[in-house]
Amino acid sequence: MVEVNKTPWLTLLGWGEGGTQALTAASRAALESAEVVFGARRHLRLLPPLNAEVIEWPVPFADGIPELLNQRGHRVVMLVSNDPFWFGAGSTLAQHLGADEWLALPAPSTFSLAASRLGWPLERCTCLGLHAKPLARIRPYLHVGRRLLVLVRDGAAVAELASLVSRFGFADSQLTVLEALGGYNERLRHCRVDASLPQDIAHPVAVGLEVTGNGPALPLTPGLPDHFFDHDGQITKQTIRAITLAALAPMPGERLWDIGTGSGSVAIEWLLAHPDNQAVGFEQNAERAARARSNADNLGVDWLEVKEGCAPEVLNDTSLPDAVFIGGGLSQTLLEDLWQRLPEGVRVVANAVTLESEALLAHWHQKAGGELLRLELANAAPIGTRRGWKASYPIVQWRGVR
Repeated sequence: MVEVNKTPWLTLLGWGEGGTQALTAASRAALESAEVVFGARRHLRLLPPLNAEVIEWPVPFADGIPELLNQRGHRVVMLVSNDPFWFGAGSTLAQHLGADEWLALPAPSTFSLAASRLGWPLERCTCLGLHAKPLARIRPYLHVGRRLLVLVRDGAAVAELASLVSRFGFADSQLTVLEALGGYNERLRHCRVDASLPQDIAHPVAVGLEVTGNGPALPLTPGLPDHFFDHDGQITKQTIRAITLAALAPMPGERLWDIGTGSGSVAIEWLLAHPDNQAVGFEQNAERAARARSNADNLGVDWLEVKEGCAPEVLNDTSLPDAVFIGGGLSQTLLEDLWQRLPEGVRVVANAVTLESEALLAHWHQKAGGELLRLELANAAPIGTRRGWKASYPIVQWRGVR
């Protein structure tokens, strides 16, 4: 264990709408002894007179980092919204600093302040920072009875968020607009998401949402109903998709390659399994590639990357995966390329429908091991006045590990 005894030159000071009135003794002492103070314009307007040099942080955020680092050797305070390490700037700044260079003095986060105003147990709330992210990322969390706390950029974003929630079928949800929490201008206003919103919503703003309505919530288990995906028939159907996701076994932070992504259904469900997951879809048909991107946006996982082209060539210059799904374009050439390209331990799942691709998987199973399954499904369907079983094409699935 390494002990750090060096006095940090930089203090990341949690700063709220109350200015100095809510500071702890330690935070107040750091501010009063600072030689240089950095902060966004809305933070600096709340500063009392200081002996320090005061520097406004530029936009975009990254442009200010070199000037901050040039202040090494001085006592520097960086004013950061509330808790620097909860949807704050702390994690970005820490990447450029040694562990002995900085000290963080957090203030109550906006989520904590919002929960305390609403009387909601914070540990039971879903907290989302969407002030710089697409608002559709709220989609997977719209379940009746859930409470969401959402950071948004401004009043226009509040209106956009309310419109999205209504469009997804949850217009009965109750919305609370929370402005300038912890400051002199703090204000809370309540309404339904489908009501006319105030035109004078001020930044900084958060939203509390109690989800109500009969919209289609996204199930938590793999195998979303097919109607959640726009497709042209090129889709891994619900039941087979559930079995395929179980075979792929996504874990937090892992990356998937989805070869022949079609509608993007497998890659999207991989991303829905955990917000830190990554996925790259490969699709040679431009229309299907665009459809996969649209499906991802609509289901709140807009970070799906879709590359257009034919595998294996399109796989070049792509970060290596933890798992691979082959839903289309299966060939001996592709499998041989993957076995040369992938590191050991990567999970590979391939689905086949035709006799030729089935024979290929049988050969590869004999060569590389793993599991080979034949999946046959039949649905009850009318036969005249009675019912019978209507079988689908059988699916052969190979599960292997590189």
